[in-house]
Amino acid sequence: MAEASRWHRGGASKHKLHYRKEVEITTTLQELLLYFIFLINLCILTFGMVNPHMYYLNKVMSSLFLDTSVPGEERTNFKSIRSITDFWKFMEGPLLEGLYWDSWYNNQQLYNLKNSSRIYYENILLGVPRVRQLKVRNNTCKVYSSFQSLMSECYGKYTSANEDLSNFGLQINTEWRYSTSNTNSPWHWGFLGVYRNGGYIFTLSKSKSETKNKFIDLRLNSWITRGTRVIFIDFSLYNANVNLFCIIRLVAEFPATGGILTSWQFYSVKLLRYVSYYDYFIASCEITFCIFLFVFTTQEVKKIKEFKSAYFKSIWNWLELLLLLLCFVAVSFNTYCNVQIFLLLGQLLKSTEQYSDFYFLACWHIYYNNIIAITIFFAWIKNMFLAIINDTYSEVKADYSIGRRPDFELGKMIKQSYKNVLEKFRLKKAQKHEDKKTKGSGDLAEQARREGFDENEIQKAEQMKKWKERLEKKYYSTEIQDDYQPVTQEEFRELFLYAVELEKELHYINLKLNQVMRKVSAL
Repeated sequence: MAEASRWHRGGASKHKLHYRKEVEITTTLQELLLYFIFLINLCILTFGMVNPHMYYLNKVMSSLFLDTSVPGEERTNFKSIRSITDFWKFMEGPLLEGLYWDSWYNNQQLYNLKNSSRIYYENILLGVPRVRQLKVRNNTCKVYSSFQSLMSECYGKYTSANEDLSNFGLQINTEWRYSTSNTNSPWHWGFLGVYRNGGYIFTLSKSKSETKNKFIDLRLNSWITRGTRVIFIDFSLYNANVNLFCIIRLVAEFPATGGILTSWQFYSVKLLRYVSYYDYFIASCEITFCIFLFVFTTQEVKKIKEFKSAYFKSIWNWLELLLLLLCFVAVSFNTYCNVQIFLLLGQLLKSTEQYSDFYFLACWHIYYNNIIAITIFFAWIKNMFLAIINDTYSEVKADYSIGRRPDFELGKMIKQSYKNVLEKFRLKKAQKHEDKKTKGSGDLAEQARREGFDENEIQKAEQMKKWKERLEKKYYSTEIQDDYQPVTQEEFRELFLYAVELEKELHYINLKLNQVMRKVSAL
């Protein structure tokens, strides 16, 4: 009943109206603060996964395996390989010397040769390196009839349909027999094609001399043929000083045009995630991220239930859904990576005499880094949107707080402009002296009568002035500048009549202005 009586008296309590506005401001600030904390947490997760040691580890390894030249031939390194001869020189020279570090710089033996090599004395070679070749069959392209007498064989570009699956050469070991893939690693996207797993595979020995003899044997028995299209060299390292794995892939593609194109991949990743106190701090940030994701998802579900189809008409709501989707994808990738590392890392480290396929884990780790980078990009876009909204809202609140109100007195402005135009083109004499005299006396009605205005127009003008003063006093009080009050039926009738009179006045002024413009055009 109390609420009903206040409604009939003219609206809700002023104190409650102010309280409602304060609650809205407080809620907006809380949402901004909450999202700012979420953004900081996301930045910590993004930049906490990388460190300068990754760059330096990639740099020293790329310098060792890409820039080291064959002894006596300064320009023959992996980057400069252009022929099969250059390739074998690299395999028997820089690659062999870079993989096997079995003594100190003074030729003192560091450890038992049965253990893994320690590249640069700090990086443990995990398992043994692997070399893999993919070939295409003969007659995968067609030789023009005029040249068939000169060339009967034709090896096309690499595709999965053109791939050669038959044994060749000596046919005694795995390097001469096709092996299907038993790994979950993604296919490799090279310069000339997309290469699948499997092929003609062999692993290197832990002995440097045995590996060198292996390379010589393969070279002498023509392991690389005209059908060869790509050779992969894969191996992995671990540096305990910085707790980083470096997964390396060297690729030599053999195009159908002849020659060799080389490329490489160096991935320094942190697969052992939770070791130091800082790692546990990152883990707490990951848990906080999941909590934020749950809260934001709940909020958006409530909005969808409330606004239904209207919710999807705003581009910013679509941005919110995209951001939530990316967050869920990032959490899924991170969970999958951790599970796979937990399941595979122990098995890979136990197989010291076999190739340890860390490339699969590195790829998924890179995917996660890319997803989290895209997520933080869209998160900052949303942050800028919220900042713009907050600034606009603050400006509006500031306007009302200093007493501004939406009263532009449009009719008065149009009248004054009309008078100025008439005076400028001398269509009406200026009456500055009489205006001053009239304002001084304050008798506007008497002045209007002297100018020949109709008595009904003078009474309507006085009535409109009273309406305006009374309505301004009631609805634009300086005590509640930004609030509104409901009106009674009688008050609504007065407001309607006031609006009708204003419309008539504006229509009259518009006609006068049209007459003036026609006279101006005729000049």
